[in-house]
Amino acid sequence: MEDLQNESEKFRKVFVPSYPYNGGFEHGLLSDLDPGTRTLPAGFQVAPKFRPLPVDIVFEKDVLITLRDGVRIYVDVFRPVSTEKVPVIIAWSPYGKSGGTAPKTTGLFDMLGLDNGMLSGLAKFEGPDPAYWCAQGYAICNPDARGIAHSEGDSSMIGRQEGKDCYDLIEWLAIQSWCNSKVAMSGTSYLAFSQWFIAAEQPPHLAAINPWEGLSDAYRDLTKRGGMPDLHFTKRLEINQVGKGQREDVVAEALRYPLANHEVWEDKIARFDKITVPAFVVASYSNTLHTAGTFRAWRRMASAEKWLRIHNTQEWPDYYEDANIEDLRRFFDHYLKGNENGWEQTPRVRYALHDFEGGDHINQPANEFPPQDVTLKRYYLNGRSRTLTPEAPSQEVKVAYDTQADPGLASFTIRFDQEVVMVGYPKVHLWVEAAGADDMDLFILLQKLDRHGNHLQQFVVPNQGALMQDLTERGGSVLRYKGSNGRLRVSARHLDEKLSTDAVPSHSFDRVEKLQTGEVAEIEIDLFPIGMVFYPDQQLRLVISAKNDLGAIMPGTPGFVPENKGQHIIHTGGAQASYLQLPIKPV
Repeated sequence: MEDLQNESEKFRKVFVPSYPYNGGFEHGLLSDLDPGTRTLPAGFQVAPKFRPLPVDIVFEKDVLITLRDGVRIYVDVFRPVSTEKVPVIIAWSPYGKSGGTAPKTTGLFDMLGLDNGMLSGLAKFEGPDPAYWCAQGYAICNPDARGIAHSEGDSSMIGRQEGKDCYDLIEWLAIQSWCNSKVAMSGTSYLAFSQWFIAAEQPPHLAAINPWEGLSDAYRDLTKRGGMPDLHFTKRLEINQVGKGQREDVVAEALRYPLANHEVWEDKIARFDKITVPAFVVASYSNTLHTAGTFRAWRRMASAEKWLRIHNTQEWPDYYEDANIEDLRRFFDHYLKGNENGWEQTPRVRYALHDFEGGDHINQPANEFPPQDVTLKRYYLNGRSRTLTPEAPSQEVKVAYDTQADPGLASFTIRFDQEVVMVGYPKVHLWVEAAGADDMDLFILLQKLDRHGNHLQQFVVPNQGALMQDLTERGGSVLRYKGSNGRLRVSARHLDEKLSTDAVPSHSFDRVEKLQTGEVAEIEIDLFPIGMVFYPDQQLRLVISAKNDLGAIMPGTPGFVPENKGQHIIHTGGAQASYLQLPIKPV
């Protein structure tokens, strides 16, 4: 406990009382504290809506694990009924270890059109299902992290404390009599981004990781994307910090420490150079919470043995799809069981191409991302014709819009006369000015238009009914993909010279540089990576807006309201030729 207090004082983290944990139905059917070992027979169902178990499973419930500072946490272990030693997969998050049967989980899956019957109910929310993995000769460990539910201590959100705690769990699991000493991790969202921090601690018995879409920098991906204090989803995350102790208040930290060069935020950036374990990373282009962080981690992690698969849906249906589970099993079989199954011949990158018309291409092989034959091509903004052109216009033209009126945006289009494929990292390089303000919140969206000018987009969850249409019309951005996007508060425009590249600009977020009256600022905004095909006569539309048109990440969460006023002026052509840079792959 003393180590945690010292660390808290050093980093000046903010702790407040945790949300109360009372157990019971709202936290899942197995949430009551009930230590002991029992065998769940084949055919067992935790409830009628869930999948029956295909094999007998040993269920060790509420096992106490002592961490290095004396804090004790509870874990559940599911393992095969066998005398053979097996590897174990950990699902680490602050979500309750019995949350797979909680109403908020089953209700969410129902809303998205996912069948709760595809899982046994023993899986942690967003984690691997013991019903499948035990049948394949693996154990699953679902922990309640420090400060969660009945576990002791104060809960931290994202950072090295979680890394150290799971290090201790990994090393405990590795020496259990039933374990073959090989430990891995898997899961989506929080269960993915926790893996960056845990792997960076380099536990000796961590044999492989499988981060399936997860942010890697709490400042840039979660609380202050583009330098804007968008804290609504962070508040939503914090309600999962239920227990008897204190919880870290990341929202309060974001308000208290608004710049990224503070120890609190440095602790919440994954140490990519320390991640050396074999990794199978899964990503998508469309997840407005996870996409940037997943690709950042993939680019910068030090693992020599790493694979990337980019899919075309949302993380939960992708994670539980049978073919993808079998694909993951081949990876784990190789690294946790030593099977020579040809996994090493799997292409290092498999990427998707969206076309928004039902003809997506998936599992396109490459040796790297972007593929080697991709070139970066500039398309210049022409303020007179409102088009994007390969050559910079010689004449300077200003395009202005009123941030307080509709539409509050300016757009530029290009119509392609032949098939064009984009794979990689787009960005915009703009010359901008504010009239009647000293700052600008800018939102960028790349839309695909059909030949008639209609905006094409794609649901990435099975439910496409009227309710889902409503929920994703101006929000729920992770559920309907509307195009590559980016955002930036112009006073946060300073680039990190060490991390920025021509393809991917990276902002330092360590200073505030307000605009002077009449000042024209040169800025770069990184956009989410893209994989998209445009057919002849289709169009691309670049939208520059003062409004957060995509809305919030998930339904039920308020969207960020920008702090704009006055006019935004975009300079095009001449000496201040703004452009969009796109990664073009030969057809």
